[in-house]
Amino acid sequence: MSASPDPYARIFLLSHMRAFTSLAGHILGSHPQINGYYEMHLGYEEPAALDRQLAALRQDEALKPGSRYLFDKLLHNDYALKPERLGRADIKILVALAEPAHTIRSIVHLFAQKPDPDLYASPVAAANYYIERLRALAGFCRTTDWPYRYFDAELLQRTPETLLPRLTAWLELDSPLSERYEVFSQTGKARRGDTSERVRSGRIDRGRSDYSGVVIPEEALQAAAEAYRECREEIVAGARDSLVL
Repeated sequence: MSASPDPYARIFLLSHMRAFTSLAGHILGSHPQINGYYEMHLGYEEPAALDRQLAALRQDEALKPGSRYLFDKLLHNDYALKPERLGRADIKILVALAEPAHTIRSIVHLFAQKPDPDLYASPVAAANYYIERLRALAGFCRTTDWPYRYFDAELLQRTPETLLPRLTAWLELDSPLSERYEVFSQTGKARRGDTSERVRSGRIDRGRSDYSGVVIPEEALQAAAEAYRECREEIVAGARDSLVL
């Protein structure tokens, strides 16, 4: 149990790797009402998970005076969210997907740079991760009674002037989210999200990275495109509100 009552509401971003989630986390985490900005690698299936989240955040950052929310993002099927089991009424859930071709190439590019190339340096393995993650997200949205909001992840980079006011309203924030954001103690560190120089710039970079040199087998790309079409359609249909390209 916590040593003292936990007064914080929660924001959870459910998405997948390479869907601008580090950018989203930094924009949200720079708001005076929100603490947290990186992936904490926690599952949330019982109230004690909220205690673990609060303790972990306090290790890395001072919580903002008068703040309202703690933020985390869940990008892997290893970490489940069961909002109905957490004992909190004030939980905001955001869901975001990015289109398959660029996303899968970005995953491969990222993991191929590691000293010991990871499984996801394989285009087929990266595509399988993407498909399995989208199916899990669609399954969550299909079965949960908790309201969630959906946005196309690319909106963060392409038209933040459209997305950020909507996010501000969805989260009931008392001041607008900004395209400029803070650089924090964990920004750019391994296992904390994006490790590129881009995330350290403190502002949205609208330039699109070129991963065209990464070749995805046609069968894997077609399967990913079909999963994206089906899962996105189902998730949008069940959303309390949504913003799409």
